[in-house]
Parts: sequence; structure tokens; C-alpha cells
Amino acid sequence: MWHMPNLKQVIDVLETLYPLRYAEQWDEPGLIVGDLSHDVHKIVFAADPTSSIVDKAIKAGADLLVTHHPLYFRAVHETGGLGFRGDIVRRLYQNGCGLWVGHTNADASPRGVGQAAADAFGLIDQRPLVPIDDPQSNAMAGLGRVGRLPQPVSLKDFALSVFNAVNTRGMTTKLGIQVCGDLDESVETVAVLPGSGDSLFNEVRAAGVDVYVTSDLRHHPATDAIEQARYEARMRAHAIMLGAGDARLRPNLINTPHAAIESIWFNYAIEDVPLAVEQATGQRPEVEWIHETTDPWTLTITSEE
Repeated sequence: MWHMPNLKQVIDVLETLYPLRYAEQWDEPGLIVGDLSHDVHKIVFAADPTSSIVDKAIKAGADLLVTHHPLYFRAVHETGGLGFRGDIVRRLYQNGCGLWVGHTNADASPRGVGQAAADAFGLIDQRPLVPIDDPQSNAMAGLGRVGRLPQPVSLKDFALSVFNAVNTRGMTTKLGIQVCGDLDESVETVAVLPGSGDSLFNEVRAAGVDVYVTSDLRHHPATDAIEQARYEARMRAHAIMLGAGDARLRPNLINTPHAAIESIWFNYAIEDVPLAVEQATGQRPEVEWIHETTDPWTLTITSEE
């Protein structure tokens, strides 16, 4: 008689694919809810453990919900019935569904969030934007990706390809993308950091890329970054007059919907996880990806061109 793997066995596989040692110091990914002895017949993937997603996972018969975003971002002092987090924990336990979070550890892992987005945008010759020196692995690990397009394209055309990739490989959202730069300028080198990326402008500038694709760009950091880029372009233009330099603005900026760009990862995870579980245990769990939009906005209103 065969048995499906238990939650402990599945967690061991997940944390081999997406090691917790790759997580940022402030982050606490991993198993949040679950009975380690419980059999796992079905795994459901989703961007956020919202109440709606939990309802759908339970209805789908999930034994494990794997999300990218945590249920707990900051310290929480109660999980009772007076708040939404306690209610989510209660419903998960009552219905025998565990919750495992692959957050910044999945961002940095091979075939994780960063690589999935970079691959979807067509980048080649990739390397991490912020590498992780991992003596336990020879794989390319680190936050974000830097790469190049197979051939130069205009910023506008590349932005359109990013929009299409975010909306077809991740989840369709009510949000568009925002672009800052000369739309007709040719771009070839790209840095990608799915999720909130305005804390890494220094690393992006050091990479010398033509365009930076990320999310949650706030007004002041983005304005400072583009103004610095314009200043440096003017300095290079002056150098050209003296016989050297490149006056193109870099980096141009592309701002994407946060959950949508990160959800591109599930195109890989929904294949990699069940295969790795089968290789480790001899049994392959059923999998499902809930594509429900979890970016919180339901309408974007823009002026006509």
C-alpha cells in the first residue's frame, strides 16, 4: 500500500528548492501553519494568503497552500478570532490545510522569482543583481537578475513586452505599467527585481544597465534616481564633446504591478515542486495555481493620450 508524502517531507523538498538561508534577515518565510504528519495530496499556489485565496484553496481540497507573500510581515501578538490573520489560521487548521511561504528565499533561488521574471522578459547572459555566496551550492543565487536582450529594442517596445509578460505569464491585473525615459531610445541591458525595488538603485546604477524593471516605485526615490540618471547623461554628453562617452540616459525605469510580476514564478514552481516531491518520495501530489489578482487595486483611471 502506497502513501502520499506527509507535510514534513514536502516542506523538506520546498526548502531544498528555495533554501531558507537565502532569506533576508528581516524576513521569516517557511512553514506558517500545518501538521507535519498530515498527508499532502494537493498543493495550491497563490501570490498572497488573503481570505479569498484561503477560501479557494480549501474549496479546492488543498492540503498545502504555498504563497509568495507572508501572512505575517511584522510582529503579531495574537492569532485569535478578532483579526483576519487569526481567522485565516483557524480556517486553515480546521480544514487540514498547511501554509508555507516562499518569500525572499524564493526571490533569490535558481528558477525562483527573479529568474522567472527575467526569463519571461527574454533576458540572456543572466547574473544576480545582488549575488549570494553560497558554499553549499554551485547554482546562481541572489536577489534580482541582470541580463541583456538578444538584440536592442526601443524602450517602448520593451515596455510592451513587459506588460504582455506580466499579464499572460502571471495574472491579469487592473493595473498597467509605468515607464520613465525616452520611449524611442534603444535599450539592451536590463536589471529586474520583482517586488519593491527602489532600495536597490545604487546596485542598479553600478550594473550600468539601460533599464530597470521592478515594482512599487515611490515618487521621491524614483524622481531622485531619474534625476541622477539625467545628470550623469549630461556629464557623458560633455565627455562626448571631448571625444569619449555615451550620452544615453540609464537606467530608464519600468514600474510593474507587484503581485503580478512576482506571480510569474509560479510558472516554474507548479512544475518544479511536484517533480521534486516525486523524486524525493516516489509520489507526485496534485497541483493547482490560483490566478486570482491580489494586487489590492480594482480600477485604474488614466487620461487619454
